[in-house]
Amino acid sequence: MAAVLGLTRASWSCAASLFSPLRQSTKASSLLPSPPSLLASRTTRFCTVLPGSGKSPLGTGSQRSDMNQQGGILMDLPMDTCELKRSLYSPIEPYSTGFLQVSDIHKLYWEQSGNPAGHPVVFLHGGPGAGCSESNRCFFDPEFYRIILFDPGITFDSSFFLFLDYEGLESLDTNICQRGAGKSTPHACLEENTTWNLVNDIELLRNHLQIPEWQVFGGSWGSTLALAYSQNYPDKVTGLILRGIFLLRKKELDWFYEGGAAAIFPDAWEPFQDFIPENERDCFIDAYHKRLNSSDIDTKITAAKIWTTWELMTAHLIPNEENIDKGNDDKFSLAFARIENHYFFNRGFLPSDSHLLDNIDKIRHIKTVIVQGRYDVCCPVMSAWDLHKAWPEAELKIVPDAGHSANEAGIAAELVAANENFKNALRTGGTSH
Repeated sequence: MAAVLGLTRASWSCAASLFSPLRQSTKASSLLPSPPSLLASRTTRFCTVLPGSGKSPLGTGSQRSDMNQQGGILMDLPMDTCELKRSLYSPIEPYSTGFLQVSDIHKLYWEQSGNPAGHPVVFLHGGPGAGCSESNRCFFDPEFYRIILFDPGITFDSSFFLFLDYEGLESLDTNICQRGAGKSTPHACLEENTTWNLVNDIELLRNHLQIPEWQVFGGSWGSTLALAYSQNYPDKVTGLILRGIFLLRKKELDWFYEGGAAAIFPDAWEPFQDFIPENERDCFIDAYHKRLNSSDIDTKITAAKIWTTWELMTAHLIPNEENIDKGNDDKFSLAFARIENHYFFNRGFLPSDSHLLDNIDKIRHIKTVIVQGRYDVCCPVMSAWDLHKAWPEAELKIVPDAGHSANEAGIAAELVAANENFKNALRTGGTSH
């Protein structure tokens, strides 16, 4: 079967491990239901009722959190068990923006919104190659939280682009920038850009804004940075909310870029594979790195569009055509692909494959919620599961009808609910530590 799907032995093992927790653990089998069938007559989803929004058989969000401390797993629930009364907060504008010189080379842009006297929370987006957007402010109660949006990587949102060796093109500004991006300078600079540079940027920003400690919220690549930052500065973190766990291990990169995810999206994978000659297909990340850094602009743009489209086609459980269409944009794709590939080619600049798992003891005391889509193809559930096994004190919520995106209804609801639970604990004199 592996041969028919065109998978290597390593990537086929990766594909199998996506669902392996249910097979490997008797305890897990008793805790978790079978994955919902796509042909089931009734859809299932997590259903969180936030405090003050009504009651359900499970009680309020904070009561549910207490009920799930043992084992830390949130069960799949029938959709009709309760109704979601609230998802995101209304859009708001920043009350403060600025630039921060983080090195001799780099100057970063940041913004704050919500309550200037509120509990600080820093938002770390996915990527590298995605970016923050105005909607990211809407995960937090603006009357309670002081919301800091900051892109600690070479990333961007759909309102601006980076151009690398592309004569005649200009970059557009955005309201949220970072090393090499948008209003940050110099544009598209990969020098002094490693995971540890970004971790240091986060801490420099905290000091610059005179914040004693803050809550950290990160999804996908943002979960990688959130873990790395918290492990370096555990005394500065009041709580962690993580989504779409990405531990930047070889098996995760192999899953997505070496054929594992192709078992689920063969139609999207075929152009990605066929662009690379057969004699270079032993490592697609390396092969694309060569082309994304080619002196030939046509080669660079073609590689970028194929790389970007592959990821965009896998990011949602239900395809998001508007999002996928971004892959046809030369400017967007060139920035997205080259930036992301830079980090993955260098294996995230982590000292070892299991670095983030090996250092869990440094943050074991920090109150943490993990939100994970069951059918996340970009960052499969195996990573959230491995993190939870190493860190059973963290609460794991598996959303049964969601993929990777934070904007999918079930994931967005759980992220808001987690913030509400943290807020209520702080208001009642509780602690996130």
